[in-house]
Amino acid sequence: MSEAFEGYERQYCEISASLSRKCTEAAAIDGEQKKQKVSEVKSGLEDAETLIQKMDLEVRSLQTSVKAALLAKLREYKSDLNNLKSDVKRISSSNAKNDTRQELLESGMADAIGFSADQRQRLLMSTEKLNQSSERIRESRRTMLGTEELGVSILQDLHEQRQSLLHAHNTLHGVDDNVGKSKKILATLSKRIDRNKWIIGCIIVVLLLAIILIIYFKLIY
Repeated sequence: MSEAFEGYERQYCEISASLSRKCTEAAAIDGEQKKQKVSEVKSGLEDAETLIQKMDLEVRSLQTSVKAALLAKLREYKSDLNNLKSDVKRISSSNAKNDTRQELLESGMADAIGFSADQRQRLLMSTEKLNQSSERIRESRRTMLGTEELGVSILQDLHEQRQSLLHAHNTLHGVDDNVGKSKKILATLSKRIDRNKWIIGCIIVVLLLAIILIIYFKLIY
């Protein structure tokens, strides 16, 4: 969950509880004190509405995986704020203490205030459940990030192994080239040796013939 949203949420819950208490107090008094209390409540409503707007903007900037849960909480807070506004409107419409009490009895204000308290309790319970869900989502994201990092590490290892294989292949290719050159040199040397053998054989034959001729002429003369 967004830390900013949590901060706005805490502030709103505190303001909501304070406004509900002030509405109850304003309904039981009259005259200038009542006007002052109502003025305080209206000022608090403006602050509460500002926090609602901030939470709305924050939720819209979050990822889809956590946005749905926070939007549900935001709808509850908006409903709570509307109830508070209705309470203030009913209280402000009365000019006398007796009329105010009568109006509260006729319109069921007491029940509405009690309902608002119950609703806020349900909101707090829902908030706790959503916080637990958000924690599970964060844990899942941490697990996914760990898996992603492991996958990246494996890919890096495979890349390094591929580079090693390519280097070994290039080395073997170079060895093959050297072996091929060596074979050509040996073939050339072999041809030269065979040619030299043939030349030496011819020379030996010529020398033998020359020696035979010399011996022959000596015997004749």
